[in-house]
Amino acid sequence: MLQTEPTFALGRILLFNLLGVALILSWISPGLLFWTELDDAVFFATNAWLSEENTAWVLFVAASNNRLFDVFSFLILLAIYLWAISHDPEPHHRMLRWGGIGITMLLAAVFIAQGVRMVVSYNHPSPTLVYENVNLITQMVGFSTKDSSGSSFPGDHGVNLFLFTAFMWRFAGHKVMLVSALIAIILSAPRILSGAHWFSDVYFAALAINLVVAPWILLTPLAPLLSRAFTAGMIKARNALPGK
Repeated sequence: MLQTEPTFALGRILLFNLLGVALILSWISPGLLFWTELDDAVFFATNAWLSEENTAWVLFVAASNNRLFDVFSFLILLAIYLWAISHDPEPHHRMLRWGGIGITMLLAAVFIAQGVRMVVSYNHPSPTLVYENVNLITQMVGFSTKDSSGSSFPGDHGVNLFLFTAFMWRFAGHKVMLVSALIAIILSAPRILSGAHWFSDVYFAALAINLVVAPWILLTPLAPLLSRAFTAGMIKARNALPGK
């Protein structure tokens, strides 16, 4: 069910923040090698699959890391967004209301991206640049693809996909959120499968960032009030058009 009323759910905000802090502590605590071991295990397992014997798999991973796949990903998210609009229980000004929600989501994404650049000083290269003698899909296919990054932390695709999921949860309900979460996992996988990102770039960094920041946007009056303000502005602009 669509929820746009301004609320301040401090208990839920703190719960999500505590989960984010727990992830951060699991990353920075000395002697805890969980993320390092998991990163290595995921990378070496998935990199071993990228061999000449697995031509179809190599082509799939390479294609899913081509820039055209970003367009495909956008269309999938757009389909989920339109699905959420179609299930809005209040048909009056439905498109404009979701236009306001969309603008608010874009502003939140920009805010988080800029905040990460300012606050997060740590970075690292992708595993394909750390280890030698690994399988590189760029050397196996004849079209443009991606298998490395000099700055892979945090996974920006993951940050935006999890933020999209959070917005769907807040404004469209659990069913759309669950589908969005599944799509976020699927669409964030190609960078990990190619070795352009570590597993933790997405499932630690991107997830922790959203757990810490997104609740203060979505579980306070901020997001509902911003979306309503944008919707009201678009309604006013539409009514000012000739013939209205």
